[in-house]
Amino acid sequence: MRRSRHTGAVPATPDQLLAEPPLAAAVAALAERNRHHFERMSETERGEAIAHWRDLALSVLTAAGAELAREGEGGTPGVQGPGRAVIVFEDSGEDQIAVHASFHPQLEDLGNGEVAGTPAQAAALELLNDMAGDAESESR
Repeated sequence: MRRSRHTGAVPATPDQLLAEPPLAAAVAALAERNRHHFERMSETERGEAIAHWRDLALSVLTAAGAELAREGEGGTPGVQGPGRAVIVFEDSGEDQIAVHASFHPQLEDLGNGEVAGTPAQAAALELLNDMAGDAESESR
């Protein structure tokens, strides 16, 4: 069995993980992994797949960032630390914005449209709900 040695490299910070280069690399890895399906998709399906993979990558990198932050604060590996909510706004067209949200740990579904989460997650949900309400009133 081959053993790896710690190279002394400094791990990325949680914010660095959510920067465009790591996020794009994660999406590219998912696209490569699913290349045989991707090549058979229509242009519309490809756009939808990339958006889906971007959401997946954001969720994975958010969880990894939460782990790095927790360890950086002296937390125990594998033990749940404080909650995290990440909202990303991206340009997606001339005057359009895509909004991605990721929560770590995942929100708990309480049924009847109710969810439970940490205070940070509750604040993010309130912001997202306010944004959705504003968007509805602008479209009327």
